[in-house]
Amino acid sequence: MMSSIDTTASVDAGEPPLVTTGRSGVARAAAVLRSGGLVAFPTETVYGLGADATNDRAVGAAIFAAKERPRFNPLIIHVASFEMARRLARFDERAVDVASRFWPGALTLVLPRQPEGGVSRLASAGLDTIALRMPAHPIAQELLAMTDLPIAAPSANRSGSISPTTPKHVLASLGDRIAVILAAGRCSVGVESTILDLTGSVPRELRAGGVPREALAEVLGPIAVDEADDGDRPQSPGRLARHYAPGVPVRLAVREVGAHEALLTFGPDLRKG
Repeated sequence: MMSSIDTTASVDAGEPPLVTTGRSGVARAAAVLRSGGLVAFPTETVYGLGADATNDRAVGAAIFAAKERPRFNPLIIHVASFEMARRLARFDERAVDVASRFWPGALTLVLPRQPEGGVSRLASAGLDTIALRMPAHPIAQELLAMTDLPIAAPSANRSGSISPTTPKHVLASLGDRIAVILAAGRCSVGVESTILDLTGSVPRELRAGGVPREALAEVLGPIAVDEADDGDRPQSPGRLARHYAPGVPVRLAVREVGAHEALLTFGPDLRKG
């Protein structure tokens, strides 16, 4: 069955993905990534849709096409080590401090890109900055180490919809558009990484996520907060005005939960329904 998988992961392939686990699954996924294919893999935040970030075709003709994602929307690059990150971006003292505290983890840093870093310009939408993250999930770490490549990996879902936190979510959203799903159950954090821009004199939170702003402020001091971008060239991933949108109607401040509705609630007030 493995030999029938098309590792180029064409959007029009029409073949179901290989869903795999364990060390042999990681090895298979790493081989697909090295050959230019698409792999969905778990991180502590959400499942990512990974491709070789140094391969123009893997980024442009695979990730953007599979997700139906606008090409002006940059991608997060996942790295296996701080040494790899330093080859891709310029780290000032602030970046070193915050990476030392929160990596591996649910934090993405936007930094000036190294001109000779080798990452496809398509992955950063032509910007002179790059978004980097070192995930904490052990399967993601093993995959990145085995691949030994920077991996571009937005969330493994159609662009604009809710990010996947289980392999079933990936299958439902992307189906036969990818070669391999590396399955490892439900993501522990379940929301996207925090995106922190350190390219200016004042740190800026571009997207709230798995690392609280208060924790970052303990290291960096005051942090500015940016609203979503309405323009056609966002500064980082997760910045479009419409993003992570559910495919069903949403009601706010509900008193009762109707039939065939799901409830999202915070705190101890768990309404029945």
